[in-house]
Formats: sequence, C-alpha cells, structure tokens
Amino acid sequence: MPSLDDLKKRIKSVKSTQKITKAMKMVAAAKLRKAQENAEKGRPYSQKMQNIILNLTKSINDIGNAPKLLVGTGQDKTYLCVVLTADRGLCGGFNSNICKLAKTNFQKILKEGKNLKIISVGSKGLDQIKREYGKYVIKKFSFKDKKQISFKEAEIIGTEIINLFKNNQFDKCILFYNNFKNVITQIPQAHQIIPAEIKSSESKNESSLSYEFEPEEDEILEDLLPKNISTQVFKAFLENAASEQGSRMTAMDNATRNAGDLVDKLTINYNRSRQASITKELIEIISGAESL
Repeated sequence: MPSLDDLKKRIKSVKSTQKITKAMKMVAAAKLRKAQENAEKGRPYSQKMQNIILNLTKSINDIGNAPKLLVGTGQDKTYLCVVLTADRGLCGGFNSNICKLAKTNFQKILKEGKNLKIISVGSKGLDQIKREYGKYVIKKFSFKDKKQISFKEAEIIGTEIINLFKNNQFDKCILFYNNFKNVITQIPQAHQIIPAEIKSSESKNESSLSYEFEPEEDEILEDLLPKNISTQVFKAFLENAASEQGSRMTAMDNATRNAGDLVDKLTINYNRSRQASITKELIEIISGAESL
C-alpha cells in the first residue's frame, strides 16, 4: 500500500495535469470557433467550383479529347492516396479515424492487385501508416512550423499531385481527411479528386440554365482543373483544422473530468490511510500507557 507521502505527491501531480488539460480545452475552444467559420465558408466556394466544372463538362462534345484531369487516364491500375492528418497529438481519435479509413482502402486496393502510392501530410498520420505501409509512401509533408494552414500549402500538395499525374505515376487520386460536422462528430472522408468526381448540388432552375463560354470549354477546363485540385486539398485542410480542434476540445474535457475523478479517489484513499495511521498511533500510545 502506498505511503501517505506517495499519495500526497500523486494527488498533486494529477491536479497539475488537470490544470494543463483544462487550459488546453479552453485554447481548443477558442481556436475552434475560427476554424469552424473557415470550414463553413470554404464549402460553398468548393461546391460552386465543382458545379462550374459540371456545367463545362456537359458542354463538351468530344469526351475522348477532354482534359485527363477530368476524365482520367482510362485505366484503373495505380492509386495515389493522400492522407491528411495533424502534426500534433492529444486530439482523441482524430488521426486514428482518418488512418483507419485509409488503411481499409489500402487493403482493398492491394487485394484487387492494383498498385498503391501514398503521400502523407502530417507527422501523426505518417507514424501510424509507416508501420504497415511505409514502403508505399513516396512523399512526406509536414507543416508543423505553420501556425495556420493557408492556400499556399494546399497549392504545394496540389502541384505535387498534378506533376505526378502528368508523369503518368498514377491513374486515380483519393484524399483522406475528416469532415467537420460538430464538436463531437467528425466523419472520415475518402474523396476522389482525379478523375474529377462531380456531384451537383445546384437547384433544378440553375442546373437547367444554358451558358456560353469564352474561350472554349476545353481551354477553361485546362486552367480550372489544376486550381480545383488545390481547392479540394485546401477544403480538406479547413475541414481537418475544425475537426482537430473539436476532437481536441472533447478529448481534453474528458481528460479533465477523469483527472477530477482520480483526485477524488486518491483523496479518499489518502484520508483513509491517514485515519488508519492516526488510529494505529493512538493504540500504541494507549497500550504503552497501560503497560506502565
């Protein structure tokens, strides 16, 4: 059984940890509001770009000569998986959930006899992926020194993806990230960006409108599609940022509560041990007095 001094030190240690987790929860809550606003603002822009590409695609007469970023290479042999995770921990199952979904897809791709290539963004995801799939990782990115991810970082990833595609390094590209729903719920996503996976959310009136494009549709798509890749990566970054803070806030709240419960239990044990120690001393004093 631990001594009174050991229990006292442990209570002090747990209380110090509780202060840290409580402070981290407050910091995450402050960052979450801005991150959530950024994610919500980025969704309409990303979706509108998808809808513009959809309208342009409908106007193309010769699909065979359409840009490869839109229709793909026509093959289904090599997959490039871009796994976006955080560079910092202590955020619950945020990183694990993304990696779990990614690994499920990795297994499916390899089971079908197809080639797999991985780009990891974020050190925490790489730590989990490299144990089983380290040999498939072709590029590693980490933005640990950046306080906030901007479109510039998304362009770096987007440019790398486009360069690999132009060099015929893969046929399909999938992004893995967490979609922010609320503080408690973040849903892991697998979003195919090459070839473009177009899902229209326009109203019937808007989608039925006929547009005239100048210059030609092919020329616009050649310029727009590379920008769309970076835009989708940036959207994933924004969703991840909000999801990370929401997950961290929840995790630190749970840690603070658990630390409080542990302090209560240790305090009870400390009081019981102290009471037993005092009772033992009294018995020894009384026994000594009676023996005189």
